[in-house]
Amino acid sequence: MVKQDPTAGRNWYVVHTYAGYEDAVREALQQRIESLGMQDLIFDVVVPKETQIVIKKGQPVTEEKRIFPGYVLVDMTVTDDSWYAVR
Repeated sequence: MVKQDPTAGRNWYVVHTYAGYEDAVREALQQRIESLGMQDLIFDVVVPKETQIVIKKGQPVTEEKRIFPGYVLVDMTVTDDSWYAVR
């Protein structure tokens, strides 16, 4: 694996996971960030979703749909420590 330049700063990265487990991965990452004290290196963990109105049994129902199934977005500064927290 190619090492990131630590002076590159803060960027968004993509974590691939099984479709349907994005929220569980987001929660696990947030707990790990908290337990390892990585809040100064990992700023946000997002599962992109959009709200859609779907007709079910003739009635409109709002549902949240994942925009990128199987992916979680992480806003972080890459260092050896922060990379360990995410993988």
